[in-house]
Amino acid sequence: MTKILIVDDHENTRFTLSMILKKEGFKLSEADSGPSAIQLINQENFDIVITDLKMDKVDGFEILNHIKRVSPDTEVIVITAYASIDTAVRAMRLGAYDYISKPFQREEILLNINKVLEKRKLTADVKTLQRQVRDKYRFDNIVGNDKNMVDVLKLVETVANVDVPVLILGESGTGKELIAKAIHNSSNRKNKHFVVINCGALPENLQESELFGHVKGAFTGAISNKKGLFEEADGGTIFLDEISEMSLSTQVKLLRVIQDGEVRPVGGNISTFVNARLIVASNSDLKVMVHKSRFREDLLFRINVIQINLPPLRERKSDIPLLVNYFLKRTSQKFKKNVQGVSQSALSKLMVYNWPGNVRELENVIERAVILTKSKEILIDDLPLEVTANVNPDILSVKVNGKMSLDEIEKNVILSKLKENDWNQTKTANDLNIGMTTLWRKIKKYNLRS
Repeated sequence: MTKILIVDDHENTRFTLSMILKKEGFKLSEADSGPSAIQLINQENFDIVITDLKMDKVDGFEILNHIKRVSPDTEVIVITAYASIDTAVRAMRLGAYDYISKPFQREEILLNINKVLEKRKLTADVKTLQRQVRDKYRFDNIVGNDKNMVDVLKLVETVANVDVPVLILGESGTGKELIAKAIHNSSNRKNKHFVVINCGALPENLQESELFGHVKGAFTGAISNKKGLFEEADGGTIFLDEISEMSLSTQVKLLRVIQDGEVRPVGGNISTFVNARLIVASNSDLKVMVHKSRFREDLLFRINVIQINLPPLRERKSDIPLLVNYFLKRTSQKFKKNVQGVSQSALSKLMVYNWPGNVRELENVIERAVILTKSKEILIDDLPLEVTANVNPDILSVKVNGKMSLDEIEKNVILSKLKENDWNQTKTANDLNIGMTTLWRKIKKYNLRS
């Protein structure tokens, strides 16, 4: 309910305004002087204050000034019998919403109040939208109520504006880049660049050039000067993913940047000073790499000021239903499919699977299921065999020639079940939740024999 304070030292004016506004259902308070009005304003919040200008001791200008100091969201409508251009201009400059001359009309008062309420609603809607947008990009794609993830997000908010390096550790697919983005978007650097580089995706001879830039002629192919990613991130944040893949020579130059903020391009003699927040991530144990002389210990000390450990999905399985629902809605919208849920039996399979690829693997499984399903809900048949089969997880981790294709995973799963069931195809088909025809076709495809 809208709360309105009427301030006037004339009882008749207060009575008239009260009669007008009570019929409209507003919650009213009254003050017969400036000091009593200020006392009420200090005690509670009002949506609107309607105040006379000319009063003894404390006038309407002082009340208006006090309101804008202690409750800037409160709108003030000024009324006076001594109207002039000077007083109107002064009142508006102090932040009054409008200025009404006595004697006033009922319609004039209500019109002004309705305009104030429309303005407040629009302001509230804008703030809500801004908050939604901010929250969307602050924790985009980070879903979970598990205590481990709640603790991670609390730490993210705590360190966001503490301008020191952050080291994020976690297995592949746990969302390290999302956490880095959350830190950036929760910080006072959020309006500057967020620059991402995967150190493992760069050949060793290009790492320094990409990070620190190069001058023309520094090496074959350097046909012009090139600004490095640290300079691109100046004022913002740079995220170095898989820092364990960074060469030792590049690590030396990175150490200089962290210590002095000094960036020198490859082949150049002039240094540039940058101010970029550093966030790094690794799925390898950097301490083990230090012992193997593959990572500099002094660099590890520099980047490991704040450490965030992301739990693998198998350690936060209570979040699986939330994640499934999130990915289901997003993928259904993306592919314009009316998939509304997941069957209980399919969800049970998702809950017991070990998820070696973590959240990224779950997202891929749900996307695949949404594309393939012909139902309004995801069924067991829509899930890949490695998820639905009750097999030893070690079978899925076996690599062939250093790689593991989906066909190879499927072949291993089927072969394992056939052996487990002494090649009883009926029981194997039941265990794998597939039809006999499908099993026979797979046996033929992979040339499986007893």
